[in-house]
Amino acid sequence: MTPESIYPLTPIDSPLFGASFVDAQMREVFDARSFVQRCVEVEIALARAEARIGVIPDTAADGIAAAAQAFRFDWERLRRETEIVGYPILPIVEQLADAAGEAGRYLHWGATTQDIMDTATVLQMRAAIGIVEVRLAEIIEALRRLAKLHRDTPMAGRTHLQHALPITFGYKAAVWLSAMERHRERIAQIRPRVLVVEFSGASGTLASLGDRGLDVQAELADELGLGVPSITWHSCRDGFAEAVQILGLVTGSLAKIATDISIMMMTEIGEVAEPFVRHRGASSTMPQKRNPVSCELIIAAAKMVRQHAGLMLDAMAHDFERATGPWHLEWAAVPESFALASGALAQASFMLSALEVHPDRMHQNLAVSQGLIVAEAVMMALAPITGRQAAHDLVYAGCREAVETGKPLFDLLTRVQDVATPLGLARLRELTDPANYLGSAQAMVDRVLGTPHREPA
Repeated sequence: MTPESIYPLTPIDSPLFGASFVDAQMREVFDARSFVQRCVEVEIALARAEARIGVIPDTAADGIAAAAQAFRFDWERLRRETEIVGYPILPIVEQLADAAGEAGRYLHWGATTQDIMDTATVLQMRAAIGIVEVRLAEIIEALRRLAKLHRDTPMAGRTHLQHALPITFGYKAAVWLSAMERHRERIAQIRPRVLVVEFSGASGTLASLGDRGLDVQAELADELGLGVPSITWHSCRDGFAEAVQILGLVTGSLAKIATDISIMMMTEIGEVAEPFVRHRGASSTMPQKRNPVSCELIIAAAKMVRQHAGLMLDAMAHDFERATGPWHLEWAAVPESFALASGALAQASFMLSALEVHPDRMHQNLAVSQGLIVAEAVMMALAPITGRQAAHDLVYAGCREAVETGKPLFDLLTRVQDVATPLGLARLRELTDPANYLGSAQAMVDRVLGTPHREPA
């Protein structure tokens, strides 16, 4: 039996849905063969480290490396023995040691199962973090383009799903962008905390190596290009937990973007659309449909990663120096979180890199309320003359009439002498144009983009 012959149970591994939920590169990082290869990589690095400082013979390290290079595992035996033992390391070591002959006597010297599995997972996470960083960079670049291009494109800002005050689409994109920039910073910050070797022996004291334990640990870290921890961490899982929490934050922010875009794609709004690909988002019965497929996948992935983030917090409660169960939770939570996050990032990169933006619909929707969206502008201009509360009451009365009659707010306020006279008709018309009430939106876009502020054209 090979890993490929096991029938998948979930969308992550499904031949139907898998490509939608998981980036192909990330799948390669975390698949079963990759994990075994990383375990072997750690065993080879351990032998080399120990040979370098004289703990085992040089010939043993060379023999182990040579055997590993040519060896092919018996996957059926590996599966069967892992089921019996509960962990794959002893079965891996037995097969590889047999292949290495005399050198195999020194394989896994001074190590314990969790040393190898944890360090193998760290190696996987290093590659996975690199993929996340690349995808984040793509999304950041796409959002920077949208923010710059639509810095001055006015649209309705919405609170509680209702028109609030005008914004620009560039401002909205810059808000999304700011979160992605923070996530990129967070990802970079966890590297020194997460990408450290785990090599501590049975109870974490490296007792089996006498006074050479810490030397071997440092050499192993150097061999693998990992950091050296201050102390054993195999029962203290905050590093792995932090990594998954950050993936929860990343996918949560992607879900916010996807939620906004999916609502903006509604027929009645129509302000943006996912990139057109023939039949993408099509319905089997309704030829006109163009469903927000990427948005749906991102939102679903975010919810699943959130569950794993909670699972990782549970997994932190290890008993004593070796846990009876919590560690096993990581075997699902870590690879699946990275897998799902990679799919969400890939979907977001695709969607945002070629997002269709419709400024004309934004303009139409902005005009739907016929000036009501900038009632605050009139009130604030009038307040220094009449006092804030009086201004509020005057404009509020005009708004109620506008709602009841469907007439433009400007037309109604021109008939209210306490408003029209002190402000003047020219000023009143300017105030009831939504494009003139954007506040500091454009300046905020400039600040996020790091470009000099310029007045709108």
